[in-house]
Amino acid sequence: MSEFEKVYQFESLYRAYRAARRGKRWKQAAAKFEVNLLEALNLLSEQLRTKTYTLSPYNVFMVYEPKKRVVMSNSYKDKVVQHALCDNVLQPNFTRSFIQDNYASQVGKGTHYGLDRLEGFMRKFYRRNSVDGWVLKCDISKYFYSIRHDLLKLLIRKRIADPDVIWLLDMIIDSTEGNVGIPIGNQTSQLFALLYLNDMDHFIKEKLGVKFYGRYMDDFYLIHEDKEYLRHCLREIEKHVGALGLSLNGKTNIYPLKNGIDFLGFHTYLTETGGVVRKVRRKSKNNARRKLKKMRHLLDEGKIDRATVAQSYQSWRAHASKGDCYHLIHRMDIYYDKLFKKEGDDDAKGIKHAGGGEQG
Repeated sequence: MSEFEKVYQFESLYRAYRAARRGKRWKQAAAKFEVNLLEALNLLSEQLRTKTYTLSPYNVFMVYEPKKRVVMSNSYKDKVVQHALCDNVLQPNFTRSFIQDNYASQVGKGTHYGLDRLEGFMRKFYRRNSVDGWVLKCDISKYFYSIRHDLLKLLIRKRIADPDVIWLLDMIIDSTEGNVGIPIGNQTSQLFALLYLNDMDHFIKEKLGVKFYGRYMDDFYLIHEDKEYLRHCLREIEKHVGALGLSLNGKTNIYPLKNGIDFLGFHTYLTETGGVVRKVRRKSKNNARRKLKKMRHLLDEGKIDRATVAQSYQSWRAHASKGDCYHLIHRMDIYYDKLFKKEGDDDAKGIKHAGGGEQG
């Protein structure tokens, strides 16, 4: 079976449909697609097979958390196609060359995996050097908006040989005008973004020899005992990303390891005795409180229901519980109850008032 057949065969599209609807079955687009499911999947399969498939226009909107961004969301049928493409072709072809410490958008990895790897790095570093070390913390400026189509296509062609898959990938990449920028909101964009800096990952680990390195999309850190060597690494990284049409933003900096590292929503730091403490970042705390207040207004206006509120807050609690945040969670529970138990709202439900972590 060719790589392209793995995308357009009915069984692949059906599995992709089930993946695309997860958590979204209540939405109008998902419900409409499901009404005529067999016909819709058969049509998609035929359009892909005969290469008459085209992308629908994007739905463009702004999001403001964790920062202001333009999101281009694709249609439901295109989500199904991208699931089939990513799950059956891109994931297995791309990820086999990824380093272990490339954490985003992969099965078995993610934010908590990345945080645990950082904790392990800190403990190993302490056993060798105590807390006397340095951190180079880097962030790419406007990463998704700066990815060059031509360079991305070259990287893809090193891994994908099937011309029909290339036809589909080129269509997706060129769905935004010009030669620069891929849409936040596409599933394929997540994998493209992981691939685009893959060579840099190998360069840092293998050529520069930095063992304590991790990346989550465009956010990455290097830990080393020698500040001057990290300055050398920074110069080399700037050359590497510059050749890709990228640049490091103003938050890029070298500072003492004892100051801790902001990564994946937590501030993680070493104690003088070698302990590792993980706290929710102050900005993340403030964002969580603002979000709860906003949801209270949306609930009053009838734009969301209580189950959505409870699910959102439970998700934040689960995240915070991965850190040493017992007292923070307790305070947030009180704030949540204050907002959502108004007017006898005992069913601001689903929240178990149990702490996470060991300290606040």
